[in-house]
Amino acid sequence: MSDEKAEEAPQTEAAPEKKEESPNPEIVGKKVFFLNPSVNIRNQIMDELSQHEYEVYSAKNTAHLTRVLKKYPDSIVYINLDETQKAEAEKWIDVIATAVPTVLVGVFSSSSDEAVKEKFVKKPKVKCGFLNIKLDMSKTVLQILKIFETMNVKGRRKYLRATTENEETATINMPTGGGDFINGTIKDISVVGFSCVFESTAVSLKKNNLHKDIQIRLHTMLIKAEAVVFGSRAEQDKNVYVFLFTNRIDPDVCVKIRKYIQQNLQHKMEQFYK
Repeated sequence: MSDEKAEEAPQTEAAPEKKEESPNPEIVGKKVFFLNPSVNIRNQIMDELSQHEYEVYSAKNTAHLTRVLKKYPDSIVYINLDETQKAEAEKWIDVIATAVPTVLVGVFSSSSDEAVKEKFVKKPKVKCGFLNIKLDMSKTVLQILKIFETMNVKGRRKYLRATTENEETATINMPTGGGDFINGTIKDISVVGFSCVFESTAVSLKKNNLHKDIQIRLHTMLIKAEAVVFGSRAEQDKNVYVFLFTNRIDPDVCVKIRKYIQQNLQHKMEQFYK
């Protein structure tokens, strides 16, 4: 088991409880919002950023987004000028500059109008680039990644994690070795590992044991993996088991996990928008 995986593992009995939100962006990283993203931006840019473990969200309403930014004042916002009235975007940037001065802004546009570009890049808050989406999207992603790396957007957090307790979107089914299968509910998951609670209180798993042929359902996605028991902790009348995926995890499985995490986080943020 690598030290890196141990550092990023879900909580065990030896780890203190973490608050849902940390006030220090150096630890948890910055949230990145895309205002009125097009389908191409969502599918090619946002999805790719999430695969690089960046926490990205889409938003359609400036009023809702302003309220969210007041809660997360160290965020970054990218505005799609092709889907937003330029005058409205310019005015909203000025509003945010007053209401949440720590928020930074970037701009997307397919326009090659230098006057439009100059108008926005001169704004003090537009520090995350004026990006032309007529170009190859892969090149645009590389531009953003360079910007994010320079600005330490990820912070000290290496992996995104979705918390799924009290939900029914993430479940586990795995063999016990004796021909039987045990079912459970996942409490949180990242590409490093997951924690879960099994339906049967009779389940007793040993630390460091390797378990193969684990089936995990994330919404409609079914993935298969192998993982090692990292530890356990008691919660009420059940044990919470923590697993770490082995280094043999299929890259396609990691892609699906990150996609699920992005969808899960987006869903939670949309509840806050309301």
